[in-house]
Amino acid sequence: MKTTALFRICVIALAVSAFNASAFAQQKKPVNPTDQQKKPVNPTDQQKKPVNPTDQTKPVNPTDKAVSLGQFGEWGAYRATPGGKKICFALSKPASVTSEPAGRSRDPSYAFVSIRPAEKVKNEVSVIVGYPQKPGHEAIIAIGSATYSMYTKNDSAWVKNTAEEAQMVETMRKGSDLVVKSESAHGIKTTDTYSLKGIAQALDKVAEECK
Repeated sequence: MKTTALFRICVIALAVSAFNASAFAQQKKPVNPTDQQKKPVNPTDQQKKPVNPTDQTKPVNPTDKAVSLGQFGEWGAYRATPGGKKICFALSKPASVTSEPAGRSRDPSYAFVSIRPAEKVKNEVSVIVGYPQKPGHEAIIAIGSATYSMYTKNDSAWVKNTAEEAQMVETMRKGSDLVVKSESAHGIKTTDTYSLKGIAQALDKVAEECK
């Protein structure tokens, strides 16, 4: 299971709980004769109410269900237990974001380096780009002169050749910036630039927590 899916388990669990509560509330109750009397219609009850923007579903924040292990430069270290399984990850937001054409809105983007001991996964690099990506299109990560292909699914991307991840993480430790280029399903091209300041310390903390 990939990193982003793990972070969303808690959200799914909450949705299931809400669904179960709703189903229980709709179980058949004894009929109250007065409930079936026809009440006069209030014309204002059926008028369409304006949508409150705050009622709309908000993007998932990966750190909502996680415990902070510390902030190191531009990278935070976190621990979480989705599904009862301990995972640790270093996370950062981009220092700068550009898009072509400009001015298009999207959800927040993040870069991760994750450890999942139960699955024997170490230093898995992934990104959330904040929009559904073009099907079959590869995202690209560049660290200095080194480039890595990322396979994409929905709003996320992972290193295509997992054998490159260990070397990639070492390059991140020594680099200054990480650049992610991707394209949306509507043809919008984006470039997210992450500072790598603090990544080495964040990775050391994550490795210590999830040995």
